[in-house]
Amino acid sequence: MKFWDHQISARRQTRRLLRVFALAVLLLVAGVHSALVLAWWLMAAVLPVHLGFPAGFLVTNIGVSLLLVLGGWWVETANLRAGGFLLAQRMGARAARPALSHAEQRLCNIVDELCIAAHMRRPQVMVLPRTDAINAFAAGWDEADAVVAVTEGALQWLTRDELQGMVAHELSHLHEGDTRLNMRLGGMVFGLELVYHFGEAVRERGGLAWWFGSAIMLAGLAGWLTGRLLKAAVSRQREFLADARAVQWTRSRDGLGGVLRKVMAQRRSTAQAPERSHYGNLSHPALQHLLLVDATQHSALERRLDSHPPLEVRVQRIYGRMMSPLPLVPVPDTPEPAYERAATVGIAVPGAASLASQADPFARFL
Repeated sequence: MKFWDHQISARRQTRRLLRVFALAVLLLVAGVHSALVLAWWLMAAVLPVHLGFPAGFLVTNIGVSLLLVLGGWWVETANLRAGGFLLAQRMGARAARPALSHAEQRLCNIVDELCIAAHMRRPQVMVLPRTDAINAFAAGWDEADAVVAVTEGALQWLTRDELQGMVAHELSHLHEGDTRLNMRLGGMVFGLELVYHFGEAVRERGGLAWWFGSAIMLAGLAGWLTGRLLKAAVSRQREFLADARAVQWTRSRDGLGGVLRKVMAQRRSTAQAPERSHYGNLSHPALQHLLLVDATQHSALERRLDSHPPLEVRVQRIYGRMMSPLPLVPVPDTPEPAYERAATVGIAVPGAASLASQADPFARFL
């Protein structure tokens, strides 16, 4: 995998999509004004008297539209600032317990090693118990509140190299600021949705207000749908970027590639026997865009709004060709030395030196 090329491409596509997103907001404001102008003309056409546009018609339309969009963005972003740790707790995650579990000790060691490689602050490590699905997520507004949570199924089915690839993917989201970007875009989409609801409230008053409410609803619906499509497209590019970053940091395509191939196998078995799987709170709407892979399968039409690319596409980009699913084999719960103790007595932690030498010298940018 040419991870540098994939990272450059993902960043370029992200910048292009963000410019289109900003343009969509401006077009929404212009669309609301145009729709209200059309509604005024239609209303004037059916009335027996001539009606001119009231004073401040343009300024009022633009001002109210921007107030709804930016106000909604501010409110929703403020709500999402509750923090990664609180979100993880709400989803049922708990702090990792390395002293009680060899698998969780291995997870904590991997996080420590990769944070050395990335020159980044260590996030809180958490586990989603009683969740068989192989998955993980990273959350947090800044480094002080960042968390990385993995499911119990990931600890059960993934080898050390595969778990390393999964954690590297999630740390990339924190390193690149993807969690903040997703929160801001989510807030902007909420602001676009407010325009639609405002038009709906105006329309319910009936009479002449019905014309103006319908016009605002039409423009708001178009803006909200465009915003959702663009937000999903940006999220998919950030997933491609995190995949490439994971391969760069681990220098292994079989790490993250093995994770995705095992997810493919798990989904096949789930489709044949859905009663055997326990997904916990992974299907919660607040968590969908943060996950390593989508928790639910969607139709071809709904995939346009997916925040993750198809598994097959991601695997093909990592390997350069199509790959078959990997069988699920439980990983032995063997002990390994605690990272802190090993560092104190000078014991070399497996993989730490090689990972540190692969640290990215470039500052993060979109």
